[in-house]
Amino acid sequence: MSKRDYYDILGVAKGADADEIKKAYRKMAIKYHPDKNQGDKAAEDKFKEAAEAYEVLSNPEKRQRYDQFGHAANAHSANGGGGYGGGGMNMDDIFSQFGDIFGGGSPFEGFFGGRQGGGQAGRRVTRGSNLRIKVRLTLEEIANGTEKKIKVNKQIICKTCDGTGAKDRSSFQTCKTCGGSGAVRRVTNTILGQMQTTSTCPTCNGEGSTILSKCTSCHGDGVIRGEETISINIPAGVSEGMQLSMSGKGNAAPRGGLPGDLIILIEEIPHETLKRDGNNVIYDLHINFVDAAIGTSVEVPTIDGKVKIKIDPGTQGGKILRLKSKGVPEVNSYHRGDQLVHINIWTPKALSHEEREILEKLQSSPNFKPNPGKNEKSFFERMKEYFE
Repeated sequence: MSKRDYYDILGVAKGADADEIKKAYRKMAIKYHPDKNQGDKAAEDKFKEAAEAYEVLSNPEKRQRYDQFGHAANAHSANGGGGYGGGGMNMDDIFSQFGDIFGGGSPFEGFFGGRQGGGQAGRRVTRGSNLRIKVRLTLEEIANGTEKKIKVNKQIICKTCDGTGAKDRSSFQTCKTCGGSGAVRRVTNTILGQMQTTSTCPTCNGEGSTILSKCTSCHGDGVIRGEETISINIPAGVSEGMQLSMSGKGNAAPRGGLPGDLIILIEEIPHETLKRDGNNVIYDLHINFVDAAIGTSVEVPTIDGKVKIKIDPGTQGGKILRLKSKGVPEVNSYHRGDQLVHINIWTPKALSHEEREILEKLQSSPNFKPNPGKNEKSFFERMKEYFE
């Protein structure tokens, strides 16, 4: 099409960045838009020329070839090379750029009426509502990940009409109000001239067609109340209050619209003996003072089953033993927390006569006199040391 320098067309320097190029094109597109300059062939040509320049300069590869070969790159493309294209853009190509420039559509769709003859552009796409459910998980399920099959009561597509809402295919007719476009346009006279506005068709609600005979099962809605079994994959490491989302598993939308999402709220079922603290798991181990004094081996529960640990002689109450990687994994990570075993010394409340005599003899022994040495550390010091 145009042989003018693309940088000159947009009024930018050759070293302009992407934002400057986009801003310049936006300014020209608004200035020379056909809906704003109806019947002005020169403005339409400038509009197309600017679009061609932007199509090349906004693409890093095409821009590089243009900077190197200029317009000759098109000939290079025609001979089977990697030219930058351009020169063959039609109005559909140009308007398709507006999602990038104007954030999802032309700014003229509401004020100047948008593209003429755009048939389907005004049709409204409905969306089903989101659903929220709660899933209760055990600590073992959280640590290992699990798959849950949940029956969900929700809006589902009507099987009788396949979600169309009509009795049969012949029950549809093109909306007479909007002619099938889903939108109605109104022209008003203002001091600036004729202005055209676009709004959703009130007759068909933006669908472009009306139903003569409705489906007897869903009464024209295309959806009915039903039950669906949904398989939910829960990743390892989730926590209380965390929300997961499954796209398209919410309520179905009327007459072929987009379904909503399924939001899954995680609830943790308290464990009988283990307590979760972030990715770590805590277990309170109670041993008697004899085992603490002479040492022993005991079994403790973990997420993966019971394991045997050694209690060294002279173990003090408040000591923390660490079982590495026996905690909960981080979500989508190979790292796993630890299990912390808190040692608690249990003292019997009732003693037999013989037991009392033995303990009274030991009571006078120097080894049974509380005498913390300089190397003894408090509970808080041990906790600080562990986490450091």
